[in-house]
Amino acid sequence: MAAASEEAIKQFSALMEQLEEPLKTTFQNVHQGNLRGTLVRFLKAREWSVPKAHNMLMDCLNWRLQNEIDSVLAKPIVPSALYRAIRDTLLVGLTGYSKQGQPVYAFGVGLSTFDKASVNYYVQSHIQMNEYRDRVVLPAASKKFGRQINTCLKVMDMTGLKLSALSQIKMLTMITTVDDLNYPEKTETYYIVNAPYVFSACWKVVKPLLQERTKKKIQVLYGSGRDELLKVMDYESLPHFCKREGSGSSSDSLDVVYCYSYDHPFHQQLYNYVKQQSLKLDSVGPIKQGSLHVDVPSPGLEEVKIAESIESELHKLRGGNGLTHSFNRIRIEGP
Repeated sequence: MAAASEEAIKQFSALMEQLEEPLKTTFQNVHQGNLRGTLVRFLKAREWSVPKAHNMLMDCLNWRLQNEIDSVLAKPIVPSALYRAIRDTLLVGLTGYSKQGQPVYAFGVGLSTFDKASVNYYVQSHIQMNEYRDRVVLPAASKKFGRQINTCLKVMDMTGLKLSALSQIKMLTMITTVDDLNYPEKTETYYIVNAPYVFSACWKVVKPLLQERTKKKIQVLYGSGRDELLKVMDYESLPHFCKREGSGSSSDSLDVVYCYSYDHPFHQQLYNYVKQQSLKLDSVGPIKQGSLHVDVPSPGLEEVKIAESIESELHKLRGGNGLTHSFNRIRIEGP
């Protein structure tokens, strides 16, 4: 397999050497100097098929050009009150680093409502966070820990997940599609914590639909997952919702602010970085308001099946006994 992998990388590299402008420049923004690692990511995403990986990467580069992704970090979401509202309803934040140096991101899936801004703003914010991770966070982590770091860890908090999550599926599917097609293999492991009954019911129907590669990345932990997570990260890097075993929340309200809030140092650094880049790009006149419209690629067959299966299961739960169990914690067997 090693010899075959090396040959695939070699063939893929030769194809990418044929790039001309402007594709060449946008590809440099994608690989950030780590050409081999980038080729491997796309190869993994397409089961090491060079033609399929090449097509995927070319689609990604054209998507970036068509939607001006290279300059997305120079397009701040203004006014700041709007960005604060997005941070309050799309709960995500950088909480620290794993013992191996990977950035640890927390995502409050169950409590994210996506109801304070347009879809375009949420997509723009998500893409900005992806680009900031790839252009700033991962290079800084690599320098800090003295080795190439290409992936992150995500801790997904299901606290508050309800049957009404049906209304959030479209937004989550859009975000997932953007990531799967344009930022593949950037997350090494997804840790699912504080999973209520409604999640376990959906997980049972979704799990069989996932590719083996994806299944291996997902770990469904018991309760807050604190003890398991402490094997891969220090206590200081734990998201607030994991610091008390058996609870989906922390008694220390400052932790909540530290994790998701617009006032969190990570979000302040990100927002200020985008504003500074905007001033460099256009030094004349005030920062323009309005969201960046990004064409979200059509979801693949796997994503469509997953979304349909979740919707079907939620409809069943609404009509059955699932409603009475929606907040009960149960032990879920991991993948």
